[in-house]
Amino acid sequence: MELVIENLSKTYGNGVKALNGVSLTIPQGMFGLLGPNGAGKSTLMRTIATLQDAGSGSITLGEWDVLKQHEQVRQILGYLPQEFGVYPRVSAEIMLDHIARLKGLANRKERAQLVEALLQKVNLWSARKRNLGTYSGGMKQRFGIAQALLGNPKLLIVDEPTAGLDPAERNRFYNLLSEIGESTIVILSTHIVEDVQTLCKRFAIICDGEVLYVGTPHEAVQMLGGKIWAKSIPKEEVDDYRERYQVIATNLSEGRLFIRIASDENPGNGFTPAEPTLEDVYFRAISSKMDLVTL
Repeated sequence: MELVIENLSKTYGNGVKALNGVSLTIPQGMFGLLGPNGAGKSTLMRTIATLQDAGSGSITLGEWDVLKQHEQVRQILGYLPQEFGVYPRVSAEIMLDHIARLKGLANRKERAQLVEALLQKVNLWSARKRNLGTYSGGMKQRFGIAQALLGNPKLLIVDEPTAGLDPAERNRFYNLLSEIGESTIVILSTHIVEDVQTLCKRFAIICDGEVLYVGTPHEAVQMLGGKIWAKSIPKEEVDDYRERYQVIATNLSEGRLFIRIASDENPGNGFTPAEPTLEDVYFRAISSKMDLVTL
């Protein structure tokens, strides 16, 4: 099964064009959607999740028309939004059982077995009796995945799932998503380059409602071979360098400002070659769409 998005556009009533001719084909596995805040990622995710209409274009998931067959698509869809509420005084076990009933799982024994299997899968079984209000950020995210997996979805959408998680919680979440992605289409929407580098075989960069790149992280980095240059400069000269070069990243370290530029030719002026990274790919792609200041 594939998710196919063709020429999707969305303009809000205030005139903001959130999506502008987005086309993507997403097969089974982990697919990253990388872009800054306000790039159109959440609009795209909510449209795929049947939570809002598109202005034009089409989305198909296997045999289903996502923009028209909402009820059918929701039966095979799991969605973890960027922010979701929990009932703080209800235990994870009771809440998941309640959601399962709302999804039509009437048999009590089958529900109990499913709830246990899901809480085991997300490593929350030992904390099943605890109220959700006592969970850490990472535990809440894992509970969110558990509820999204109810019904064995063919498509799982997770929107900014690692924002605010500490490194240990993020690694646990990475492992969980990798396991799920072995048998499901998983779309990971994020502005964190490391998420895509770690998890996704393929990804797209989106900015200002447009798709700027689609491919593998390795292919993307290889494309910049021999085109990234670095130099340490006085901080007060950064604006002058921005006028003269395509500055894609700056980093202040130990009182010194290091800049990275993209150039097909050796720029001279003290710049030295640098190994390209996926962050370079990302910042170069979006630099034409927005002003970057990364200090």
